[in-house]
Amino acid sequence: MAKVEKLALSHVDKLGKANMVDVSGKTVQLRTATATGHIGLSKETIELIRENKLKKGDVLTIAEIAGIMGGKRTSELIPLCHPLQITKLDVKASMDQTGVKVESLARCTGQTGIEMEALTAVSVALLTIYDMCKAVDKSMIIGEIILVEKTKEDIG
Repeated sequence: MAKVEKLALSHVDKLGKANMVDVSGKTVQLRTATATGHIGLSKETIELIRENKLKKGDVLTIAEIAGIMGGKRTSELIPLCHPLQITKLDVKASMDQTGVKVESLARCTGQTGIEMEALTAVSVALLTIYDMCKAVDKSMIIGEIILVEKTKEDIG
């Protein structure tokens, strides 16, 4: 039988309690993350968005702004996330044949990653689209939210 190693969970202390990781000893680096997600919509809803005919307004622009706002508040939403000095947060929503694809880019200089901000930005943008379209589309499906890439590089 293969030996199974226990993984050390960084957000759990020695007693198994939730714990915010101390990153004070880590080097400040330029950190970047990109994420994507998708919301499936009916053909009728896609047309309403394309023609800007939804009562709540310009779906794609509002979703992009909401994504940026959500990404900036990640540490308030996810209990053990560190507040970060975000230097760039960009969210783009684009139509495709089956709905809307949302992409985010998040960047900071800091001692811990920014992937949660990129993922939160995509999630909030998709939830905003859902909220704006729920009156006309009962078949929406949010999915495919993924971290595409995260990088870190030394500053200096």
